[in-house]
Amino acid sequence: MNAIYWLILFIVLLVIEIITLGLTTIWFAGGALIAFVLAMLDVSPVLQWAVFCVVSLILLFATRPWAVRYFNNQKKEKTNVDSLIGKTAVVTSEIRNLEGKGEVFVNGLTWTARAEEDSLIIQEDTHVTVAAVQGVKLIVRLKD
Repeated sequence: MNAIYWLILFIVLLVIEIITLGLTTIWFAGGALIAFVLAMLDVSPVLQWAVFCVVSLILLFATRPWAVRYFNNQKKEKTNVDSLIGKTAVVTSEIRNLEGKGEVFVNGLTWTARAEEDSLIIQEDTHVTVAAVQGVKLIVRLKD
């Protein structure tokens, strides 16, 4: 097979990988690159195809699990309200769920707050832990 076809296949597979980021076609691009080198050395087309298939499958099965684990295991930093969960807040207005009252101060902002338990009344200046976020309200519990 002509070396230019392997080069075109290599480029097409790289473009597909860049567009999709699925970590699939990159391994076949590696096989196409090796087949391109073999075509430049004037190796028979049957051997080029065999090497393309073998190299692609070896790359796919040997390195893809490691690559997926590496790229998917990056530490993801919580942003926005998700970062508030587990933080300590100070009650700035008494929390009474049944009356729909209560505010806390956390991370430099005042938030509407509700206690985890409806019957619980949390006094002003009490330290609480943010347990969850529901809409624009923080759900809090007494700090341990």
